[in-house]
Amino acid sequence: MTTAKKIYNFMGIRKLALAFSAVLLLVSIASLAVNGLKFGLDFTGGSLVEVGYEQAVSLEDVRQKLSAEGFPDAVVQTFGSSRDILIRLQVDHDPQLGDKVLEALRAGSDQTVELRRNEFVGSQVGEELREQGGLGMLLALFMIMVYLAFRFQLKFSLGAVVALVHDVVIVLGVFSLLQIEFDLTVLAAVLAVIGYSLNDTIVVYDRIRENFRIMRKEDNIEVMNASLSQTLSRTLMTSLTTLLVLVALFYFGGEMIHSFALALLVGVLVGTYSSIYVAANALILMQVSREDLMPPEKKEGEEGEEVEELP
Repeated sequence: MTTAKKIYNFMGIRKLALAFSAVLLLVSIASLAVNGLKFGLDFTGGSLVEVGYEQAVSLEDVRQKLSAEGFPDAVVQTFGSSRDILIRLQVDHDPQLGDKVLEALRAGSDQTVELRRNEFVGSQVGEELREQGGLGMLLALFMIMVYLAFRFQLKFSLGAVVALVHDVVIVLGVFSLLQIEFDLTVLAAVLAVIGYSLNDTIVVYDRIRENFRIMRKEDNIEVMNASLSQTLSRTLMTSLTTLLVLVALFYFGGEMIHSFALALLVGVLVGTYSSIYVAANALILMQVSREDLMPPEKKEGEEGEEVEELP
């Protein structure tokens, strides 16, 4: 353990951080209850039309043409290149929909437009995806809790799950507040946030456990501050390098992964914060002590102390 590093008083504002997290959670839960999530075509069902242009085309022009022809809620995205356009429509199944969209796009255009795909996703399939996605997220949290209970201790496991739930609810709350479409790519990003935040939390918890065994005279607050200070450089470097990649994806990755990158951006920021102020704070609230991490006493017959028999 490196003892020469400067120790920051992270836990000095733990009550303020607790209040801040509570506000974020309340706003997120209230938005989810009132607004809900704006589920995409993957979950609600609808039609998907892919067209190809000879040259690059403006997405705004495509939206205006579709709106003028009776498709005001069409979601228009590039697909691979600026000449390949993906159009999502929450309408009932219509085998002729692709031809209608193609006719609307060709009107007044000097480019050749080609229909490449016309698919329909039923509402039953979307409902199954929504249920399976939710169950997958709950299963992931449960398996994480079991793993951490074996690797560390039950209180550490509960603290990590609290931090993960905190991160997931806030990410979902952002999408609910801004009414950004929630599809399968965003669900994948939320699961990735769980993995990222868990990795950060395990690093912090590993150092806390080590310091509890080394720092015999310090209290819980001092152990937490020392552990967080020692892992701070690693946490910041990991977060900053990840954020650089995500910012590039957000601005230059195209609309297909725009929501995916946004979910990860919010998740990395919140996950970094929760690794410091939620995961460690939860251990203090549960009054974790050295005794919780002490190995069990040796039983009779094991090497070590001899146990006298009672008369």
